[in-house]
Amino acid sequence: MINKAVLPVAGFGTRCLPASKAIPKEMITIVDRPVIQYVVQEAVAAGIRDIVLVTHGTKSAIENHFDKHFELEASLEAKGKTELLEELRSIVPADVNIISVRQPEPLGLGHAVLCARPVVGDDEPFAVLLPDVLVDDEGIEPNDLAGMIASFEASHHSQLMVEEVPHEMVHKYGIVDTGGELPGPGESRPIAGVVEKPPVDEAPSNLAVIGRYVLPGRIFSLLADTPPGAGNEIQLTDAIETLRREEGVDAWRMRGKTYDCGHQLGYLEAILAYGRRHARYGQGFRELLTRYAGEE
Repeated sequence: MINKAVLPVAGFGTRCLPASKAIPKEMITIVDRPVIQYVVQEAVAAGIRDIVLVTHGTKSAIENHFDKHFELEASLEAKGKTELLEELRSIVPADVNIISVRQPEPLGLGHAVLCARPVVGDDEPFAVLLPDVLVDDEGIEPNDLAGMIASFEASHHSQLMVEEVPHEMVHKYGIVDTGGELPGPGESRPIAGVVEKPPVDEAPSNLAVIGRYVLPGRIFSLLADTPPGAGNEIQLTDAIETLRREEGVDAWRMRGKTYDCGHQLGYLEAILAYGRRHARYGQGFRELLTRYAGEE
């Protein structure tokens, strides 16, 4: 059973500037909670119980969000605001651990994952979730991450979550090569490689890697031996390619939908998707959308 997930949150969030100048990009809110909370809840719903945040000294707001705020809770309790109090206390279930490790300097995604090695260890598989991406699994049980974990446990192959994208957009993504045989939603297939941002007429498929991985602990030793690649950074994809050559890697096709919250339009789309169905604000939000649509 996979119990640990690594969330790299140490980056500067330059794609989100100026919003991320003074607050972590992961703390920008979607309706009524920060992006990072949705990602942690996704992991928890998949059975993860140890959340490893690979963070930076400027990102203390993320750790504080998942920590107990005794004074605030005492104030809410004294004022009888029990519903809000319970909402705060349920941000992280009691059986879930939030563990922070530091990435001292930005040396790439591979290096960020490697920073979690002392916590995860070399003998235990784990998940990696990039917090820029929200995976919307509304109405899907179990969620996509749980499905990918089950595929790993059945095949013992590393898993990359992929999503179908329009053919004309493949040049913006890392695209998997599955040898022409595409997995159906909720299925996995071995890959022959990942092509970064291929031209439309050269793309091996239209399945894009979207920032969810299930990897063996062995990836740490591979990362430690991986020389800097693109941008003079240690690339996770380079170590995954070594795994692919030596033992095989699968693409697991998701059933839900993603929102790239590291990009302004993706962030706005996520607000539309989550806001329209929100239990408390959904009806009012839908009325606002109708009103503004009528003004165009």
